[in-house]
Amino acid sequence: MFFQPKILECFQGYNQNRFIRDVFAGITVGIVALPLAMAFAIASGLKPEAGIFTAIIAGSLISLLGGSRVQISGPAGAFIIIVFGIVDRFGVANLLLATAMSGVFLFLMGLFRLGTLVRFIPIAVIIGFTNGIAVLIGMTQVKDFFGLSMEKIPASFFDLMPALFHAANTINPAALCVSLGSLALLIAWKRLQARSPFCTYLPGTVVAMGCATLITAILNLPIETIGSRFGGIPASLPQFEWIPITWSSAQFMVVPALTLAVLGAIESLVCARIADGLIHDRHKPNQELMAQGCANFITPFFGGMPATGTIARTVTNVHSGATTPLSGLVHSLTLLFFVLVAAPLAANIPLASLAAILIYIAWNMGEWRKLAELKQFKLPYRVTLLSVFILTIVVDLTVAFQVGLILAFITFIYRISNLSRCEPASLGAYPELYSHAGDISAYRLYGALFFGAVRILDAIENQLPNKALVLDMKNVIYIDSSGIDAIADLHRQCISSGLVMILCGLSHQPLETLKRSGFLARINTECICEDLQAGILAALQQTTFSGNTKATL
Repeated sequence: MFFQPKILECFQGYNQNRFIRDVFAGITVGIVALPLAMAFAIASGLKPEAGIFTAIIAGSLISLLGGSRVQISGPAGAFIIIVFGIVDRFGVANLLLATAMSGVFLFLMGLFRLGTLVRFIPIAVIIGFTNGIAVLIGMTQVKDFFGLSMEKIPASFFDLMPALFHAANTINPAALCVSLGSLALLIAWKRLQARSPFCTYLPGTVVAMGCATLITAILNLPIETIGSRFGGIPASLPQFEWIPITWSSAQFMVVPALTLAVLGAIESLVCARIADGLIHDRHKPNQELMAQGCANFITPFFGGMPATGTIARTVTNVHSGATTPLSGLVHSLTLLFFVLVAAPLAANIPLASLAAILIYIAWNMGEWRKLAELKQFKLPYRVTLLSVFILTIVVDLTVAFQVGLILAFITFIYRISNLSRCEPASLGAYPELYSHAGDISAYRLYGALFFGAVRILDAIENQLPNKALVLDMKNVIYIDSSGIDAIADLHRQCISSGLVMILCGLSHQPLETLKRSGFLARINTECICEDLQAGILAALQQTTFSGNTKATL
């Protein structure tokens, strides 16, 4: 079956103990997801309920249809900058359209078995991309962290920096105290969790948000809250609303939708691989992508934002004892309970505390140690990582990703081409060739004969013998269409010069490719030999027997 959710395989040997573990794990991760879902939505330029509705709908759908046993999906920090940029440039309606389109792309990626291709994205691109997003998340939270008076946060780096500088004299001391207190509590709680078993069951984000909310309400601090900016969270189920779709708007959303789809695929599959390592299982990458696609297509019709696998919540789910996707369903039900019962309490949550939570998450999200270790790597790796990192911050995530892939591909092609070589074969084992010096030449080819390495045949073309050319391709592991054309050009040059060209040691991919291209059918079967020795003997026989070199061709 091409569509087979992991949940169908998870309940063999299921018992009451595992059920209790799944339920408690789901409740725990639901509590963890509550502040994160609201914070990610607010940072993306949306209302807080957009994040909660996404965690409820997308989280449950992906748990039901996904390819991982314990992965938790919902709004992710990696999407903040992309979503914020789309909202700022195209509006919320077009964000919903882009999200639905990204769902279609994700489903098609899974349908056409492209899940494994995500693993081929170079680590330098992923690290630079992730660290750049972490910096941008921190920068976008400066306004709420310091309580600055700014009408709007610019999406562009070059507009954001001057805007923050001009608003620097509007710092709200109360907001700054709440932010610093929340950040300090998050750090302290993390250390307590390593010492106290009790603290491990209570997320630091919930503790920081709860304490900040109580202090803000009791002291009536003059700072912005969810209620003052958004009017609170509706205590009702999300309503279905049709997305206004026009061709003129859809064509502008293709690139943003592809960006969301690629980033969502990377995040979800990386998260699933981490989960596999924790529970010693194997996820289904293509099934996971199809599930992500279904969720991202449906969620926008209920006012949701893009969703993907989330590492922090998935790790929390595993450490809380989850064994099946049932914990993901319980996580969504926990959030639904909060919306229906405790939504009015969210009005008092200070935005300064959520900003501190996001800055803390951004710091832990970045792989800063990799930047410090750059000097250990070669120049191409450093250039790729730093280019993606800087372009992500100052230009655009899409541009950064494209440039990173191009640099990585160029580096790969250059390195592989350097591994390919051509060298004259030692003829010491064939003393009879000494009398044919200059008449017969033999070369060994190594590596891959592809578009980046066909130059290795130039030396042969410039030094053709008088009667026969023998090419030993035993160590050629791959040949592409450019390599076939180069071999064909060399063969034509041999014909025009009256030479015999003999190929030796063809096997596996080179042999099949040359057969499919029709090249082998165009040359004499006696010019194809098993090894170099047979090729040299064939060259001697053909040139000696024919008396002229053109007869053998």
